Amino acid sequence: MSKTTSEWDRTLREIRKAAKRRAKADEDRRSATEDLRTYIRAARHAGVPITQIASEAGLSRQAVYDVLEARPSS
Repeated sequence: MSKTTSEWDRTLREIRKAAKRRAKADEDRRSATEDLRTYIRAARHAGVPITQIASEAGLSRQAVYDVLEARPSS
């Protein structure tokens, strides 16, 4: 039983670590997405062409238009 308990403890510890990493990655993605939205709007306001914004962001032009049409989150 000791080996099983030890193995359980180890695997559960690894699950918790992976879950924390995943939560951090999710938060990082949300933050980066919001930054991207902010800078897409700023670039467009500055007169940068949609095609250039899309190229720099690695998005389609339609995705850039979708960002620009969406209401900014507060």
